[in-house]
Amino acid sequence: MSIPGIGQKTALFLIVVTDGFNKFETASQLCSYVGITPTIRESGSSVRGRARISKVGNRKLRNLLFLCSFNACKHNKACREVYERIVNKGKSKKLALIAVANKLLKQSFAIAKSGRPYDETYVSILSR
Repeated sequence: MSIPGIGQKTALFLIVVTDGFNKFETASQLCSYVGITPTIRESGSSVRGRARISKVGNRKLRNLLFLCSFNACKHNKACREVYERIVNKGKSKKLALIAVANKLLKQSFAIAKSGRPYDETYVSILSR
């Protein structure tokens, strides 16, 4: 709950559904499980569909994260940057909110695995 944008209900639901984040080794596995990752729809050279989220996973968790993304765009610095970057590219606001939900899920996974509280000023060594 230390992440700006994630409330008590979403935090508890995340912990219950993921068995305390022990079911997954990486954040990308968790994102795929929830159904927030994009899937490319194509078949050979003739069918080229638009990329959409997979919607295979837990619908309730996906809906909670999408609703949390509205609040995260206002209060979470990293999520706000993701949202503004995508909207400034000319993409739709809904697509940007789904990307923010993905970011929230990755942040919560990192915090659960590290055991540290959320730090807005934290910069990963890998991103330098």
